[in-house]
Amino acid sequence: MSERREGALDEATIEARLKAELPAWRYEDGWIRRTYKTAGWKSTLMVINTVGHLAEAAWHHPDLTASYAWVEVRLMNHAAKGITDKDFALAAKIEAVVGWQPGTEGGPLEGTPTDPRFAYVKYDK
Repeated sequence: MSERREGALDEATIEARLKAELPAWRYEDGWIRRTYKTAGWKSTLMVINTVGHLAEAAWHHPDLTASYAWVEVRLMNHAAKGITDKDFALAAKIEAVVGWQPGTEGGPLEGTPTDPRFAYVKYDK
């Protein structure tokens, strides 16, 4: 990888922050990454659109790779040529929104049914 610019975090800091703040994410090939497993193509498209909305609102754009039942999100600050606080902030927002399970919080929003016809994201246990 080319020389880091100001604001980019070193690898030890990235690894420590991932462990503490975003344990489902990993650092690989200069990116922080997370793969979301979905119930199928419709769910995959919903995850892509959700990530797209959050990224556009934040003016920070991830790379995405998708297939029938998964989406990989990759974040890296191109201007800084590395991982910055901006990447961690967007990853945390993506994690909070895509990983939201209203049925586990109680209240009037029960979450998606367990019936596979209505499945969405395959949530981490």
